[in-house]
Amino acid sequence: MIPANTPVLVTGAAGFIGSFVASRLARMGMTVAACDNFNDYYATDLKHGRVEALLAPHGIRCEAVELADALQVNRLFERVRPAYVVHLAAQAGVRYSIENPSAYVQSNLVAFANILEACRQFKPLHLVYASSSSVYGASHQAPFRETDRSDEPVSFYAATKKANEALAHSYSHLFGVAASGLRLFTVYGPWGRPDMAYFSFAQKMLRGETIPVFAQGALQRDFTYIDDIVEGIVRVLAKPPGATGSVAPHTLFNIGNHQPVRVMDFIAALEEVVGVKARIQFLPMQPGDVPMTYADTSKLREWVGFAPATSLLDGLREFRNWLVIWLIHNKTS
Repeated sequence: MIPANTPVLVTGAAGFIGSFVASRLARMGMTVAACDNFNDYYATDLKHGRVEALLAPHGIRCEAVELADALQVNRLFERVRPAYVVHLAAQAGVRYSIENPSAYVQSNLVAFANILEACRQFKPLHLVYASSSSVYGASHQAPFRETDRSDEPVSFYAATKKANEALAHSYSHLFGVAASGLRLFTVYGPWGRPDMAYFSFAQKMLRGETIPVFAQGALQRDFTYIDDIVEGIVRVLAKPPGATGSVAPHTLFNIGNHQPVRVMDFIAALEEVVGVKARIQFLPMQPGDVPMTYADTSKLREWVGFAPATSLLDGLREFRNWLVIWLIHNKTS
């Protein structure tokens, strides 16, 4: 357990996962410092809404910081002096990385290098950072294990996440920075990202619009509910890896539901929860997409005694309950 009042820095704290993690750490008694660059990849009102609903009630102020600016990062660490760092800030989105790779260079590579350098200088006890299931590429070897090959990314987004893992390992090896990379699998739930399929599909269905379904709906995704992701993150945070002989204090974990779901089955579940029949337009598989994601979570379970298990229907019901309130709020505000 991490002692109460321990200073913890959460980056990307106005984001989907970051806001939930910061809130959870505050409820555990941590002294949480939060930051985000509040970029406009999607509507910033959602980011400010998360801050107001999830952070402000716990007295957390989310500071505007550009992590690609080394000076801003250094000043942030100087002020906070974090004992633990949860680095969740990143430019998300597989398809957008094809259109705008420079955004990923700045947010996922330059910013991460700045975080690592700050950790080398200020020596927190543990750096936990978000990687992605995308690093497994178009692998058909299932379920995906952390020891599987992950050196053939099929999107630039995935390449930046794989680079994060290599950079973190080098800093662990050279400077003893204890770090854990988390390969997250298709996170969904309340306050999620509107560019994600479950969010955009639900909105389109409620408006009677057609939803685009790629590869005839045969793609499979390991949908993982936000509360399970947060539980995995906070448990890993409290247990940093140690150096053993020539092995650096760096490790990787899958955090997924270990339950891949065909997209058409996912749509059927969403129809049941939303109460609307989907109008579907089938489209070819998109560049950068992968046929399947499927997490082997045995390493996570062995390390922290936990693995995600929330059912898709239960998670989608929680999302629907939030979405209805959010849409009503946006109509009246």
